[in-house]
Amino acid sequence: MKIGILGGTFNPIHYGHLRAALEVQEMLALDKIIFIPAGRPPFRKQGLISGSRRYEMTRLAINDNPRFDISDIEVRSRLVSYSVGTLEQLRAHHNRAELYFILGIDAFLHLPKWKQPDMLMSLADFVVISRPPYSFVDLLASPYLSKANKKTLMALDESSKSKFSCTLPTGKKAFLCSISRIEISASVIRHLSKKGKQIKYLLPESVESYIISNRLYKK
Repeated sequence: MKIGILGGTFNPIHYGHLRAALEVQEMLALDKIIFIPAGRPPFRKQGLISGSRRYEMTRLAINDNPRFDISDIEVRSRLVSYSVGTLEQLRAHHNRAELYFILGIDAFLHLPKWKQPDMLMSLADFVVISRPPYSFVDLLASPYLSKANKKTLMALDESSKSKFSCTLPTGKKAFLCSISRIEISASVIRHLSKKGKQIKYLLPESVESYIISNRLYKK
């Protein structure tokens, strides 16, 4: 089984997250994608609501897609959420599955500063997706993608090429995937909600209703 792992604060989850997951699932023929709302991120983010609220919004958002699943592995833990620890637990639970860790270009560029990045890259293949304003050419600065050349990365940025794969230093694969640019920002949704403005069409109706009925992101 091929399982994609998509973590994030999902504060709140929106169509940008959902479309990215769908395109990666189709592009790499993944059997399912597990959404993992962050519990306690290493760096506390301003305006971050409780893990239980973000978990419920994510559950509502993916409810109609049989290939999408959710895990509370981080929100039910009292420990700080590090990706390496999460992947270790998932690897133990899905010991026969192929795991694909999905993250944006920006996150991959910061990978050297993450906890035990070499260990992390030994636990799963990586899927690096486009995330404006970053471009695939920016990945030339990464110490982990020495086999990626500028011409190929430019083709991904121009969408004349949809994906490219290369080998990471750990022997695992990195799949670079050019996906649709849906520039929806969770921070903008929070700002609109705080001001009492419409957030319709930015996220699923079920999530919109949950935010409104629970008065989330209000002062």
